[in-house]
Amino acid sequence: MPTKSEGSPSRDLFPGALEMMILESLRRQPAHGYALVQHIQQRSKNLLQVEEGSLYPALQRLLKAKLVKGEWGLSSTNRRVRTYQITASGLRHLERQISSFERMLTGITLVLNPVKSAAGQ
Repeated sequence: MPTKSEGSPSRDLFPGALEMMILESLRRQPAHGYALVQHIQQRSKNLLQVEEGSLYPALQRLLKAKLVKGEWGLSSTNRRVRTYQITASGLRHLERQISSFERMLTGITLVLNPVKSAAGQ
C-alpha cells in the first residue's frame, strides 16, 4: 500500500487509491511492476512508496476486472517481466474514478477550510 516515506504506518488513503494511481501511470505508457513503483514514487516526490505486497495484488485485481492486460517478455537485462497496459474499459474506469476523487477532494477541502467555504457561498 502507499506509505509516507517518513515511515508512517502503511495504509491506503481511500479505497481504490492504489488502483487509480496504477491506471494513471499506465495511461501514460505500458510498464512492468518495478517501473510502476518508480513512477508513483517519482510523481509523488517520494511522498508515496508502493510495496510489492500491495502492488501485485492490485495488479491482479485490475487484470481480473479487465482494466489492464499483461504480457510476458524480457527486460533489457534478459529477466522475464510482465508488462501491463491499460485497456479501453480501464481508461473509462479511470476517468470515472478521477471524477469521483475530485468531488470527494472538494468536499474534504470545504470541511477542512471552513473560512474559504463560507466565503464561496
